Amino acid sequence: MSDCGCGAEQAQELERRTLIWLLSINAFMFVAELVLGWLAQSTGLIADSLDMLADASVYGLSLYAVGKGVLHQAKAAQISGFLQIILGLGVLLEVLRRLFFGSEPQSLLIIAVGAAALVANVVCLALISKHREGGVHMRASWIFSTNDVIANLGVIVSGVLVAIMGSRFPDLIIGTIISIIVVRGGIKIIQEAKQTRDSSKNVNNA
Repeated sequence: MSDCGCGAEQAQELERRTLIWLLSINAFMFVAELVLGWLAQSTGLIADSLDMLADASVYGLSLYAVGKGVLHQAKAAQISGFLQIILGLGVLLEVLRRLFFGSEPQSLLIIAVGAAALVANVVCLALISKHREGGVHMRASWIFSTNDVIANLGVIVSGVLVAIMGSRFPDLIIGTIISIIVVRGGIKIIQEAKQTRDSSKNVNNA
């Protein structure tokens, strides 16, 4: 249950409202970052946009899990974890494609979009912070929001380094790092969901 000092029904309603906001913010930022990332030829922004898509999917699954049993919550978290891993690996392939075929990342656009995404994710982090001790589906949302803030800072740094060095490699490196963060976050959520599911089964069998 969320740490709000309220009853179960009120806590669930708060979770739903929070997740709707998170889903809306991430869905909007996914579209914005993907389009602008492509225009900026930035693997960092594209990676971050796909991370936003994964998060939007996570929040959608978490929204489905609100009010349902622990096993449903664990299943939703597990699915979101697998989705994170798939998208992370997809971005790694895009990094390799741009490494071999070339790119000219636009530093100012990278910095501006990265800063906008950072603001959006700080808002998301503030929204989810009250629920981070809730069910596994809400803990998954907290982990993903935390990773997003780190990734946004990385994107901004890469834009600054591209401008200073006149090289595309900082963008490629940040794109790779964000991809690894996405994959690592997915693995962590899958492990936690499995532990939650196993614990629930043990309790039911006792």
